[in-house]
Amino acid sequence: MDVATALGELSAAGSEQTRKTYRRHGAPEPLFGVSFATLRAMAKRLGVDHALAIGLWDTGNTDARCLAALIADPAQLTEATADAWAAATRYHTVIDLVAGVVARSPIALERMARWVGADDEHVARCGWTVMAQLAQHDRAIADAAFTPYLAVIERRIHDAPNSAREGMNTALIAIGGRSDALAEPAIAAARRIGEVVVDHGDTACQTPDAATYIAKVRAHQAKQVAAKPKAKAKAAAKPKPKPAAKPKPKSAAKKRR
Repeated sequence: MDVATALGELSAAGSEQTRKTYRRHGAPEPLFGVSFATLRAMAKRLGVDHALAIGLWDTGNTDARCLAALIADPAQLTEATADAWAAATRYHTVIDLVAGVVARSPIALERMARWVGADDEHVARCGWTVMAQLAQHDRAIADAAFTPYLAVIERRIHDAPNSAREGMNTALIAIGGRSDALAEPAIAAARRIGEVVVDHGDTACQTPDAATYIAKVRAHQAKQVAAKPKAKAKAAAKPKPKPAAKPKPKSAAKKRR
């Protein structure tokens, strides 16, 4: 699919009602108003297409940029492209989608470390969101890699700009939810931080209390771990289906008839 065809499909899938919702959440024009269910279905159908992703991003259309982040190839993502994408948007949804691509790329840790200290609050948010993604999904990284950032978040979160502050809170929750070893220091930091106030604009969004949320995440994960042996035991105890009976050979007498 080329850029023009993709834009045409996005335009046809948009609606004014969805545009209003997205605008209320801060989405900039140009904007078609395509639902995320449609965007994800389209991305699944297209598969990874980095060239198309670059072309869609360059249109400046918000829906096209969401789709671009969904179909971009993390393996082909360059530092220049990652930096340009992180700096080009002020809409939290696109920022978080970009962070998702970066988190799956070979440049994830380096970009994360660079961006979390950025003066631009949206670039900083992107960095903290990359951290959250890595803490949640990348088990190849040692827990100790995240520990120093707890002190950084605790020290800076209340003075950080709004978007970066929300990203920090998300990262704090993700770090604490990663393991029991990280949960204790993360919850302690969250309690010292206290309430984190984020302006969500004209929306019903709320800022989760990090300490409470981390405890819920760890409790849920503990239940999942405890349930696995039971599920295995149940599967092992389940009687195996009997093999289908083999058809009896016809008698010689019947064969001669």
